[in-house]
Amino acid sequence: MPNAYGFPFATLVGGQVGQPIYKNTAAYGAISVLLGFDPTTARKVIEERFTRRGDEALAKNLKALEIGRQAALAVPGFADRWHVQEGEAHGQILTIGNQGVALGFVVGGGRFFAGYPITPATEVMEYLQRYLPPFQGVVRQAEDELAAVNMIIGAAYAGARVMTSTSGPGLSLMTEGIGHAGAAEIPIVIADCARVGPSTGQPTRHEQSDLAHLANLGHGEFPRFIIAPGTPLECFQLTVEALNIADKWRAPVILLLDQALSQNTTTSPPYDLHDVHLVRGKRLSGADVAAMSEYKGYAFTDGSGTPIAPPGTPGIWSQVTGNEHDEWGHVSVNRTNRLKMMAKRMGKMVAAVPDLPAGNYFGDPDAKVGIIGYGSTIGPILEAQARLTARGIRTRYYQPRTLWPVPGHELDPFLKGVDVAYVVENNYTGQFARLVRETVPWHHAKLRSILRYDGLSFRSPDIVGPIAEGK
Repeated sequence: MPNAYGFPFATLVGGQVGQPIYKNTAAYGAISVLLGFDPTTARKVIEERFTRRGDEALAKNLKALEIGRQAALAVPGFADRWHVQEGEAHGQILTIGNQGVALGFVVGGGRFFAGYPITPATEVMEYLQRYLPPFQGVVRQAEDELAAVNMIIGAAYAGARVMTSTSGPGLSLMTEGIGHAGAAEIPIVIADCARVGPSTGQPTRHEQSDLAHLANLGHGEFPRFIIAPGTPLECFQLTVEALNIADKWRAPVILLLDQALSQNTTTSPPYDLHDVHLVRGKRLSGADVAAMSEYKGYAFTDGSGTPIAPPGTPGIWSQVTGNEHDEWGHVSVNRTNRLKMMAKRMGKMVAAVPDLPAGNYFGDPDAKVGIIGYGSTIGPILEAQARLTARGIRTRYYQPRTLWPVPGHELDPFLKGVDVAYVVENNYTGQFARLVRETVPWHHAKLRSILRYDGLSFRSPDIVGPIAEGK
């Protein structure tokens, strides 16, 4: 029996219903036959969806449904090839990663968003245009990505929790601004919804090839954190965490998604507001400043970011610059000051590690075959694990959720416990595998790469094959 079938749905419904737009409903009819849906149940789904659109729309969709069903029933061996078990719904929601990011921004205390439309990140801004104003928040569509990143820098310096979203080409334009925020210690969050690159690439296709850019973002050296959710629920949760980390440590945080995670509609557990906890950076009030002998916006302090008073606070001289500066924010080329400022800023990359999202672990904790993958690879990897288990191949899977700084404290024990580890990622050069090798080079010989870079997401057979063959 062949694995692929062709149905001219547009032609079939175009002739019988009058418009090819009903091809999707016809396709649903054919799939309902393939999966063994009860015809009454299949019809009920269409009625529930289209009754509110009027009698004509309902009648045409029901006709298209039947056209698709009859086309499928006419193919020998097509019907009832699989059966979907009926059961009760379990409180799932239908969502996408970009919606999770937008909602996480709102409940995480975000109040200013600036962005420029770009696939596959645009929905973040579109959702926030609906969600944020009722909470006295502002969404600003900028003239370009340079303007967007500088707008959020200004709003963050004034005291707001901020975010922008973009994809590869826009990220390139934002790079200088992100470096400015790193040098000036201004807390910003950037959601990078990665797509195929370089240049315009394939705007609607999937890839995970921005990581090398993000890990080496901009010229010079400054602290930045890269965190990577794998599901829409994690998009919601880790957006809140990104705001907390940026605010506490006064540093840029990049929330790294990919096209499949950003835009693919999927079921998800509801977002639980009871798990939301806000962590604010240290702020100084007018009374705090009045009690100080002098105010230093970049004072050398241990721990998290320097306490800051928003501009306009009585009794302070508010100054911010992308140049190297002293504790008061004055431009400085003093060697001793430079050494201390660099140590202060870059020290955040170590001190903040306990606050960064920990990785998740799946599978057999004693298995000698390891799998590593971030972002939307989580779904195909989990399915691949189930298929490998059925073949008698036990695996354990580590999903890193902090990518920069590279979580060596998690990678080292994971890799110690396996004989081989397959790093699954959507790019040509194995970008995360390279970072792993640089961080824990003593595990170099254990690492293998499973790569896909044709613009499509992984399917479980893409992962099962190399592991089963021991490649």
